[in-house]
Amino acid sequence: MPRHLDVCIRGAGVVGRTLALLLAGERLRVGIVTTSGQNTPHTKDVRAYALNARSRALLESVRCWPDATEATPVLGMTIHGDDGGEVNFHASEQGVSALAWIADVAALEARLAEATRYQGLIEELDEPQNAALTVVCEGKASRTRAEFGVDFESTPYGQSAIAARLTCEKPHHQIARQWFKNGEILAFLPLDGPEGNSVALVWSVWEDRAGDLVALDRDSFSRALEDASAHEMGKMTLVSDRAVWPLQMAGAKKWTGSQEGRSWALAGDAAHTVHPLAGQGLNLGLADVDQLATVLKGRAYWRSAGDQRLLRQYERSRKLDVMAMGTATDMLQNLFAKRGEPWQGARNWGLNEFDASAMVKRWVARRAMGTSAY
Repeated sequence: MPRHLDVCIRGAGVVGRTLALLLAGERLRVGIVTTSGQNTPHTKDVRAYALNARSRALLESVRCWPDATEATPVLGMTIHGDDGGEVNFHASEQGVSALAWIADVAALEARLAEATRYQGLIEELDEPQNAALTVVCEGKASRTRAEFGVDFESTPYGQSAIAARLTCEKPHHQIARQWFKNGEILAFLPLDGPEGNSVALVWSVWEDRAGDLVALDRDSFSRALEDASAHEMGKMTLVSDRAVWPLQMAGAKKWTGSQEGRSWALAGDAAHTVHPLAGQGLNLGLADVDQLATVLKGRAYWRSAGDQRLLRQYERSRKLDVMAMGTATDMLQNLFAKRGEPWQGARNWGLNEFDASAMVKRWVARRAMGTSAY
């Protein structure tokens, strides 16, 4: 006979399992559906997450922060424009030990899966069960969100992201590197610890180019990356499969509600997606579950986990943050997608002026690092 649940979480990725651990820590009985509407990859996940200080603190609070070789500290970031513009961030200038950490997806998911398996108040489910609150953490293609009748408005960028892993002739020195060129965005994220020479690739390219790039053999693809990055990392070798997905900015019109007397809430990519150029997607999702857990923790003893007043408080508190980040990344993407003059000259001038403004750089960096609110 199924036991009574306070919360049923649909989606067993990083966001869903982190929420499960946070709620179980507050003595709530949690079920987590491990097969609910998520696409199970047939190959090793080649993505990497850029995690900020707030996300690190949250994962440490549930004892799931990866080992040093699985979460590489980023000491600096260099952004190259397409006509001489450049911006540099350094952890030392911000007074922090790292701007972010690049975490291996598989390692992080494995730690969270182990932690939820041994938490007595968390039950892994093959199918959803009734609960006072259902939280949907299935990702942007969530079936449950559609079942609840929630509109998910999306704006395609006409681009696809290509992710892969590469080894480089030169060490990365814990620097994240990014190039804006011809409306496309190339990023190398450092992996394998301080002494590593491996990088995670995120390459946002026009859709009509994505198929051709992925169809290249490994050597030709590596050479294309060397050219696109001005050979900054020396000879590069592709060491993984390549993953591709379309890019969009999207958001649910409602994040919370009820159906047949049972409450629900959305979190993570099921509620919102932003362009990956700032590496903030998972940070936003983890901030969602942090806030939701905080709201439920502070509820009066007579309020259930599905109390609509509490859920609306969660929705209001998170929508502003997500809207600010989504608007910022959308503006940057659109600015660099415009070709020719006067856009090229203006944006590269803007990059150099931004780099020279210590106060503005610090303000932006603090928000990206999760150490200051919008």
